[in-house]
Amino acid sequence: MNAERSDEALMLAYRDGDAQAFERLYRRHRGGIYRYLLRQCRNPADAEELFQDIWMNLIRARARYEPRARFTTYLYQLAHNRLIDHFRRRRPSDPGPEPAGEAEPPSWERLPAAEADGPERRAASAREAQRLLAALMSLPAEQRAAFLLREEAGLSLAEIAEATGVSAETAKSRLRYAVQKLRRALGASPDE
Repeated sequence: MNAERSDEALMLAYRDGDAQAFERLYRRHRGGIYRYLLRQCRNPADAEELFQDIWMNLIRARARYEPRARFTTYLYQLAHNRLIDHFRRRRPSDPGPEPAGEAEPPSWERLPAAEADGPERRAASAREAQRLLAALMSLPAEQRAAFLLREEAGLSLAEIAEATGVSAETAKSRLRYAVQKLRRALGASPDE
């Protein structure tokens, strides 16, 4: 059978003892979860620690797993809850670490460019990416979370609401405000 099993089917198989099902889930979702964490906490070391905690929490919770929502919603709810715990433990006077330095360029910068992408085009793309990241980081945490859950995880408004523990209207408002602020920050008109 070549059909890809759904995330929910894989998690149920993992719950029932199929370790390979966990590996497939991990491969499918590791990138999105890590990017979500990194963009929320802005520190690679913290993101890595939170990333490990989330997967360990998933492993510990496997015996209780019941597919009441999409698996992605469940996983990002674990991530969101872990982030909340992380931020609550931080001292109020501790603004947190600065974003990572220039130790290694982001993975998208290390990809080989097409021949039509000359140095000027790559530099312009890098500047635009930096503008977007700066605008994203300037958003309030709740709005940034809603935007990243939509863009990184592809969650619907109802799933964002469930993952973050708010009403659908609150999730919708947070997402709308995030998009408006990003458009303003990037110089686009709010109606675009």
